[in-house]
Amino acid sequence: MDYSKLALELIKKMYLLHRATPQKSIDEAMQGEAYVLHFIAERGSNVMPGEIGGAMNVSSARVAQTLNNIESKGLIVRQTDVNDRRRVLVSLTPEGRSAAEKHQQNLLSLVTEMLKLLGERDAREYVRITGKLADAISKNDNEESL
Repeated sequence: MDYSKLALELIKKMYLLHRATPQKSIDEAMQGEAYVLHFIAERGSNVMPGEIGGAMNVSSARVAQTLNNIESKGLIVRQTDVNDRRRVLVSLTPEGRSAAEKHQQNLLSLVTEMLKLLGERDAREYVRITGKLADAISKNDNEESL
């Protein structure tokens, strides 16, 4: 099989998909401030900035900038760890928890509508194949970091 021709076709389709309005909204919801709010909400509370940077694969400066923006909106608080004063812990405020839930619901609605366009059978197959690819790439990334 000539995978390069198939790859070229996929690149063209991915480009079109990336330019689509719903995909742009999904991309925005899965990075930046929305991602940070979701990450902290998933962890419960008391998340270290380094954990956020590791999950996002961004620099500590980028994390600090994002946390500053979110903090200025009253969505998070940063506190010094009482057990280790060198560590800073980040938690959501009630407003931050509400914003994280709102972002998650918006993301869920967008993805649900996109999957509906495929129909049940193709939607299930798309999720299966995407999961298979994500698992393979994740495994490869973990092996390379060893």
